[in-house]
Amino acid sequence: MKFSVLSRGDKNSNEIRSKIKNYLSEFDMEYCDEEPEIVISVGGDGTFLEAFHNYNHRLDKTAFMGIHTGHLGFYADWTPDEVEKLIIDVARTPFQVVEYPLLELIIRLKNGGEEGQYLALNECTIKTSEGSVVLDVDIKGEHFETFRGDGLCISTPSGSTAYNKALGGAIIHPSLESIQIAEMASINNRVFRTIGSPLILPSHHTCLLKPTSDKSFMITVDHYTHTYKEVKSIQCRVAREKVRFARFRPFPFWKRVRDSFVADDKE
Repeated sequence: MKFSVLSRGDKNSNEIRSKIKNYLSEFDMEYCDEEPEIVISVGGDGTFLEAFHNYNHRLDKTAFMGIHTGHLGFYADWTPDEVEKLIIDVARTPFQVVEYPLLELIIRLKNGGEEGQYLALNECTIKTSEGSVVLDVDIKGEHFETFRGDGLCISTPSGSTAYNKALGGAIIHPSLESIQIAEMASINNRVFRTIGSPLILPSHHTCLLKPTSDKSFMITVDHYTHTYKEVKSIQCRVAREKVRFARFRPFPFWKRVRDSFVADDKE
């Protein structure tokens, strides 16, 4: 089996990466950065996101797993003191594949330029440095509202615990194929009105965001930022592709949520 290991870059993470790489090679596994069947991230959730984007062109062939070398990672479920167990499991045990839904983002331009197509594991955000964001929001081909405010956050179920949660959005179990739209400081008064609540769309509903003016937009896809001008529309929907996690033991979603946000270390 071919594998790759991505490190956050600090000394501890680099040492763990070298240990995994050397030991798995001794088990006759092939190190391969180009076409790995399993990718191991060593760091935090940011490192995991980087690994995902490095290989999002081969999601049907690559599975991911992570070791967190800092605070508890939401995607990285292994700890540094479990590295030897992880190595044995990867080398000798067939892994279970767990799939999570992704967000597909398509940005179309008025001038007919090349459209931007992206996949997000966590979320995308839409903001501008030129005043308020004003977007006509269409859902399933029908106009829903005109949004005015600081911006919108469109998240996946697994990303619902990230920026979306900070905006007051719901936490959604990844078994539900959906996306969520959360507002950032919407303008609501006698003249302007939005729904004022997060929206959860199923996989067969598409959201189309259409700017009402030619502003420059800053569009983030996970931890990457892209700037677009003369945007005609931004299409958001549940992607056909899914991210595949390599599981060698149970990693319950609600336990991760509790450990990340509720659990007291003193317990």
